[in-house]
Amino acid sequence: MLTSLAFIFLLGMFLGYFFMKLKLPGLLGMLFTGIILGPYVLNALQPSLLSVSVDLRQLALVIILTRAGLALDIKDLMKVGRPALLMCFVPACFEIVGIMLIAPPLLHISLLDAAIMGSVVAAVSPAIIVPKMLNLMDQRYGTNKSIPQMIMAGGSVDDVFVIVMFTAFTGLALGGKISPISFLQIPVSIVTGLIVGIFLGWCLTLYFKRYHMRDSVKVLILLSVSFLLVALERVLKGVVPISGLLAVMALGATILKTYDALAVRLSGKFSKLWVGAEILLFVLVGATVNIEYALGAGLAAIAVILLALLFRMLGVFICMIKTPLTTKERLFCMIAYLPKATVQAAIGSLPLAMGLPCGEIVLTVAVLAILITAPLGAFGIDMTYKKLLVQEKSAS
Repeated sequence: MLTSLAFIFLLGMFLGYFFMKLKLPGLLGMLFTGIILGPYVLNALQPSLLSVSVDLRQLALVIILTRAGLALDIKDLMKVGRPALLMCFVPACFEIVGIMLIAPPLLHISLLDAAIMGSVVAAVSPAIIVPKMLNLMDQRYGTNKSIPQMIMAGGSVDDVFVIVMFTAFTGLALGGKISPISFLQIPVSIVTGLIVGIFLGWCLTLYFKRYHMRDSVKVLILLSVSFLLVALERVLKGVVPISGLLAVMALGATILKTYDALAVRLSGKFSKLWVGAEILLFVLVGATVNIEYALGAGLAAIAVILLALLFRMLGVFICMIKTPLTTKERLFCMIAYLPKATVQAAIGSLPLAMGLPCGEIVLTVAVLAILITAPLGAFGIDMTYKKLLVQEKSAS
């Protein structure tokens, strides 16, 4: 396993740097690293490592959401109000419905299989938008109307919503039933996740203020609590619905609210952790891709992804109705909500692991979605934010 990890980090960093030199997102290089090292090309990774790849991908997701929470100022989010709430689920709903309409005739799959595919593909990527929005906040672009904060928070909750939908649809595919109560779990899991995250964030703040310790130790404590929150979601499944990932983000946001100086320092620590976690996440998802099958899916799968993006952009546009945002700012929000990577990497292979007949095509479309939308969204944000957003003058 150590040899496999050496291959992952060395080649992942090299190809990531190479793609960045080509003005492409580095995560694409990491994905190709996984494809090259994976069982369908060189088969250079130990099966023992691939067997725990789901847990490793979850670890990476926890790190980036904790970092997002530590930078999320609730006051800024409350200033945005209704659009921020709508961005949490409306664009994802539009995209899921779009894929349910488009995928069955183009990919010859059932409506339920299309719903599962939609719930995998519909999530926006915190791995891309969180660092991008943090950069805009540092430069104060769009901060006069809290646009980066809205996109960052909406995107993170959007992921939680989509994962809950994915759980519901896969449960139905495995022989379960979906009732109105199943969908009631979505708001309940969001509320309970927020309550638990806020409470633990407040408790940790008190603890950190009372007992002196190095920031590195605080990071370990925060990570451990975050892992337990994710585990709590599984333990309470069927008893009390709770969103562990949203609780993780609320935990970080509470620390920022109650102990902002510490949150800034810890955010820097998590940024360094993300360097390694990002490589693991995208290399391991690349390793699950069956090249032959992906090529076979071809233009039909690409058409599904591109047409679904139009549905997503329409959903974002509807969220912006009756807001003070200008046409340019609304267009930026639509562009910023395009990139996909993190959730697709984390759950794209799960239908295949569950033995569902749609598993192979869902994974293929998930990876193609990353390959298409990650550079499209990243490029779009970098190329347009100075033209579409207003830079707020710093107070001096």
